[in-house]
Amino acid sequence: MLSADILFDLKIFSHAPLFSADRPVWSALQDLKKYMNEFSYPADLFNCLADGVAAREHLVVYGGELIDGGQCHIEYGDTLRGELVISRAGKVLEGASLIMAGAVFQGNRIAIGEGVLVEGGATIKSPTIIGHRTEVRQGAYLRGYCLIGDRCVVGHTTEVKHSVFLDDAKAGHFAYLGDSIIGNNANLGAGTKCANLRFIPGNVQVSYEGKLFNTGMRKFGAILGDRAQTGCNSVTSPGTIIAKGSFLMPNTTAASGFHSVRKIG
Repeated sequence: MLSADILFDLKIFSHAPLFSADRPVWSALQDLKKYMNEFSYPADLFNCLADGVAAREHLVVYGGELIDGGQCHIEYGDTLRGELVISRAGKVLEGASLIMAGAVFQGNRIAIGEGVLVEGGATIKSPTIIGHRTEVRQGAYLRGYCLIGDRCVVGHTTEVKHSVFLDDAKAGHFAYLGDSIIGNNANLGAGTKCANLRFIPGNVQVSYEGKLFNTGMRKFGAILGDRAQTGCNSVTSPGTIIAKGSFLMPNTTAASGFHSVRKIG
């Protein structure tokens, strides 16, 4: 069985219970909605933002409240390294996160960790969970049921839908991820597309060790193991699973199924 432990180190991942040791790795996607619907989101944190309307000013998330960013001094260091420093009246607000003017939130089932930067022009739909020191860049579109780990990057004009980023996963530029899981320290090159719907009817099937498995999912994108990488303008077919530390070469389309080789394409 292609279980999560073959692809991921889940020892310190905050949402490890999403993954089952005795079911195929893609079962995490089947359970994602239930997991996120049962998650405890901060009550009323985003009620002051007009639903679907861009924030008019910078807002700081600190101590479970939203603070007017105009009251704060902001140093824009490397978010992933914890160098986003926000202070007010000379006091550093440890763990404060920043929502820049122009960011759009839809719904209030949204959780934002410490030291997060959400740039202007990003759109985040409910439900979404964003881990500590993660960066959601200008033009990013999180379409709901997005579970983003610590120190991740959801990049410029990157669209994410019903997907999981483990810690330190990055999709920095012009990517699409639908119904997908990206492992620890995995990186998507610019323009990577994780296709999630086949042309022909029926559920997505995955080949593994000479057997064909019906995933039970009509929509299923890609699963990239820890430290896997994709080159620029690469495409994964529905049901593509890439092993730990493997490379999908630039301008290459990966076929569905499990890829255990070091270099694909």
